[in-house]
Amino acid sequence: MSSQPIISVKNLIKNFGQIPAVKGISFDVEPGELFAFLGPNGAGKSTTIKMLTTVLEPTSGDILLNGFNPVEHPAAVRRSFGIVFQDPTLDNDLTAYENMEYHAVLYAVPKSVYVPRIKELMELVELWDRRKSFVRDFSGGMKRRLEIARGLLHHPKVFFLDEPTVGLDPQTRNHIWNYIRELNTRERTTIFFTTHYMDEAERQASRIAVVDHGTIVATGTATDLKAQTKTTSLEDAFLALTGKVIRSEEASAADTMRAHARAWRR
Repeated sequence: MSSQPIISVKNLIKNFGQIPAVKGISFDVEPGELFAFLGPNGAGKSTTIKMLTTVLEPTSGDILLNGFNPVEHPAAVRRSFGIVFQDPTLDNDLTAYENMEYHAVLYAVPKSVYVPRIKELMELVELWDRRKSFVRDFSGGMKRRLEIARGLLHHPKVFFLDEPTVGLDPQTRNHIWNYIRELNTRERTTIFFTTHYMDEAERQASRIAVVDHGTIVATGTATDLKAQTKTTSLEDAFLALTGKVIRSEEASAADTMRAHARAWRR
């Protein structure tokens, strides 16, 4: 891996008034890593991701994503990442292809680039044959596959996945991760994901950061975390580190999308 992290976070702090949400966390993510960011509700992981993706400004501390500071160069940071939210954010009244095309226009991807890229990505997620179908007729798994393709359209260096397989059956979850791993191998895209499926984190992540009460309480491979806590499963290690059983985030996708829209208008 490169000696230059694709994400570098140093002493990051975020306070909401007198309430500290993130308390001086530091971590690096290397290019091409599959990095899991795990924590119970209220741990600070969503706030951290919002700072990484230009939605929130830090109270203090330093962030570099693909070499850019999100506060000083938000547009460059936004071009550097793709993101898939926990709940669908597609336009149900557009076809699958039109959803992809709209994203291309939003990111100012030239038509000569996006036309073959859309075909490539929709074939990757096995939706090219459904490109003319309206998204409202898609299953949950098909929508998630399309969102993954859409988020990759502009060749992001970092791909944020917030609970990418929540609510999907095990077979569809497995297919989703096959696509993500193929992308990671083929394009060396860094994957930064949250999940409440411990088996997913254990099987897919190169490294795992466990966040609780606004701090990172442990970082390492699943094997490292189990050894550190003298446990035999990642779920038990998580319980030992946080005293909690992991749960999915409570924030709605609509709230998240509104926050991102406000940030893009700044």
